[in-house]
Amino acid sequence: MSNEKGLQDAHVKIGTKQTMRMVQSGMAAEVYVAEDSDPQLTSKIIALCEQHNVKYTKVDTMKNLGKACGIGVGAAMAAVAK
Repeated sequence: MSNEKGLQDAHVKIGTKQTMRMVQSGMAAEVYVAEDSDPQLTSKIIALCEQHNVKYTKVDTMKNLGKACGIGVGAAMAAVAK
């Protein structure tokens, strides 16, 4: 990811439940989705983002997304707050 430092500095919610909650409540500015995470989860969050007009970006691996968010484990998805 090219903006790793930006994700660490931004107000980010990490994880499926928190990301979906952020999108549904209109609080998400952008969502990042790991391509190697569960396809059932990624298809749901992508559809939700499209429904709520939230930009989403695919990241190659959960490990890289977790690292970009400043955590030591992988992350399936993360939302940046408005």
